[in-house]
Amino acid sequence: MADDQPLAAAVHRVDPRDDVATAVRDIAAGEHVGDLVMRAAVPKGHKVALTTVATGAPVRKYGFPIGVATSDIAAGDHVHSHNLATGLAGELDYSFTAPARRPDPVADGRTFLGYCRADGRVGTRNEIWILVTVGCVANTARRLADAATRTFAGRVDGVHAFPHPFGCSQLGDDLSATRRMLAALAQHPNAGGVLILGLGCESNQLDALLGDIPDRSRIRAFTTQGESDEFEAGLAAIADLVAVAERDERDPCPLSDLVVGLKCGGSDGFSGLTANPLVGYVADALAAAGGTPVLTEIPEIFGAEHLLLDRAVSRAVFDDAAGLVNGFKRHFLDHGQPVHENPSPGNIAGGITTLEEKSLGAVQKAGHAVLTQALGYGDRVREPGLALLEAPGNDAVSSTALVAAGATVVLFTTGRGTPLGFPAPTLKIASNSTLAERKPRWIDFDAGVVLAGVDMASAGEALIDLVLATASGQPTRAEGNGEREIALWKRGVTL
Repeated sequence: MADDQPLAAAVHRVDPRDDVATAVRDIAAGEHVGDLVMRAAVPKGHKVALTTVATGAPVRKYGFPIGVATSDIAAGDHVHSHNLATGLAGELDYSFTAPARRPDPVADGRTFLGYCRADGRVGTRNEIWILVTVGCVANTARRLADAATRTFAGRVDGVHAFPHPFGCSQLGDDLSATRRMLAALAQHPNAGGVLILGLGCESNQLDALLGDIPDRSRIRAFTTQGESDEFEAGLAAIADLVAVAERDERDPCPLSDLVVGLKCGGSDGFSGLTANPLVGYVADALAAAGGTPVLTEIPEIFGAEHLLLDRAVSRAVFDDAAGLVNGFKRHFLDHGQPVHENPSPGNIAGGITTLEEKSLGAVQKAGHAVLTQALGYGDRVREPGLALLEAPGNDAVSSTALVAAGATVVLFTTGRGTPLGFPAPTLKIASNSTLAERKPRWIDFDAGVVLAGVDMASAGEALIDLVLATASGQPTRAEGNGEREIALWKRGVTL
């Protein structure tokens, strides 16, 4: 390695105010990188100190503090858990200054082929979904989906069961949340028809759930205790739904008809530099056209929430969003847990040190779009523009919440990789090319090309093209692998 290798060839600095940069390859101790002489080895994806930082002083990345130095840091040092700690503590008092201006949507001419539903929403798939009120009939739903997939092949886009283990022994708000989520999923535009299976004696009574679904014209439901042969009854109900849904056709729809979920899982040191900003590019284009990007994982915006709150379209939206953040912090504190107990072991191995660092990278997925709504868990999007949705960081729980909120495509960035897929088509976007090359059956898009010199706009346009193709019916890797599931958020007491 040449001693005079330019700094930019070895590390990536996000903002000129930053005290650190991210190593784009493994860097050896003693190596000369620009004007730096490396005082320690720094693994790929980890942080290199560019300046001197005194003990107790903030360390900046993305132009903002990602924590405080726990010992003196010199230029050329490896910056990680041994010399950097979180500065997060508890709830904060947020101050509203002025509403953000919501720009008028501008149609850009891009379209996709979607399914126009009676309620005005547009689906990207025309599937039959099987939901259950309670975990006791979960395997019955799976068996029905398998049989119906063989029986009705080619007549709809697919038949899928989405079982879960809850619905009984739940109380109060916990039970209500389960019911609200299932009702939202039952009304999803990607479902051309929905079969809801109940048992009969569960807490989550079928009639109460159906009462939360105004239009039941494409819903079929029964309790398995009330049928002599629940399997035959299920196949007959699916046959009825297929006969209705198979008449639906794809029509050209504008970009503004898309609702796109924004999610990251298994982040690494490059997530905030490549994959998340690329998704932010898509979110900005979508919002500018009058579409709806949806951001979630509230605990993974702690330390970066100001970047979203400053873009609230009104005082009411600001207050709702601030309430989501502080409410989640209070939930942690009430259970004796610190608000900063994140990142995960995989995140840390990938180079992320503090929750502030992870959060500042994670909010890149929202681009610069104006925040138009804050949604509770199980709520559905109400209007165009960026939505902030209540859900935890857990991949399966938060992705399910995105779909229930109305997302018809999910953009899932990852630096570590995961096979998981969800009810709506889920595109996996690798933060680094090594992952994309190693896991081609998981990864749909390689955002690592940004580090190789492809400019953000070109890569972003390519990702938008992939989103539109996916929305028009092109299967994702997860769909091709049969990876489709839901997970519900269990917060209450179990009897």
